[in-house]
Amino acid sequence: MTISDASTNVNMFDTLYSMDPTIQPCCEPVLAEPIDSTEAEELAHAFKVLADPTRLRLLSLIANAANGEMCACDLVAPVGRSQPTVSHHLSILADAGFLTREQRGKWAWFAIVPERVAGLSDALAAS
Repeated sequence: MTISDASTNVNMFDTLYSMDPTIQPCCEPVLAEPIDSTEAEELAHAFKVLADPTRLRLLSLIANAANGEMCACDLVAPVGRSQPTVSHHLSILADAGFLTREQRGKWAWFAIVPERVAGLSDALAAS
């Protein structure tokens, strides 16, 4: 993923986030005022989940899917990992609230949770 790709993804998440004004960020902006230890732990966990190149790639692929969702079966080849490895990373992303998972027969389909991603973006925004 290039810096341009990452910027496009962040802008897309911001656009999705701004469509629903009822969505509230998970934490106070880190750069605007000091945060407490609980908020720091929550943010650190979320950023740790995203601090893996395979997970970032999966998030990016799903976020840019034509219909906003992808089958786990279609994610193996693009990331160049085995099916069990891809499933492991998708589970971590889903458990952390970055993806929703829907079972359709044998396959799991994943979609981005835009407010979760936008919440992290907002946490780093200076006011």
